[in-house]
Amino acid sequence: MSASILVAYATRYGSTQEVAEAIAATLRARGLAVDIQPMRNVRTLEGYRAVVLGAALYIGRWHKDARRFLTQYREALTQRPVAIFALGPLHTEEKEFQGSREQLEKELAKFPWLKPVALEMFVGKFDPAKLGFPWTVLPALKNMPASDARDWTVIHAWASNLAAQFQPALA
Repeated sequence: MSASILVAYATRYGSTQEVAEAIAATLRARGLAVDIQPMRNVRTLEGYRAVVLGAALYIGRWHKDARRFLTQYREALTQRPVAIFALGPLHTEEKEFQGSREQLEKELAKFPWLKPVALEMFVGKFDPAKLGFPWTVLPALKNMPASDARDWTVIHAWASNLAAQFQPALA
């Protein structure tokens, strides 16, 4: 029997996985049964009563695994509460944060049937040492210093609130 909540993530460099793990840990601490796995490894949503999806934005586009997941599991996702988080901006400046939020909303508008019970944008992490092609040829990115602006207090608070939102679906 599957757990009641699936936390599925798409990641290129591991940052989104770390956030998904923190969200899953918070949900478990609130007494909920949780499975966590990469979106590309999910084979069914049967047995899950709620789903949390997380993926990063890359140059205004949501991770391709996330877009593919929404298309593949459309019917199942309309039958249970879905929460979405994304990592986008690399800094906490309001203008950058708002721009990333607008990019996420534009991506999600491609799935008008999707009605998330919670939607959140988190500031992300950047490690130029992990970049692959074509990012390695962009001087602006190669010369950026590594940074990690993820706010774990905000992430845990969001997940804690999410546990309360999911309770009716889990009863």
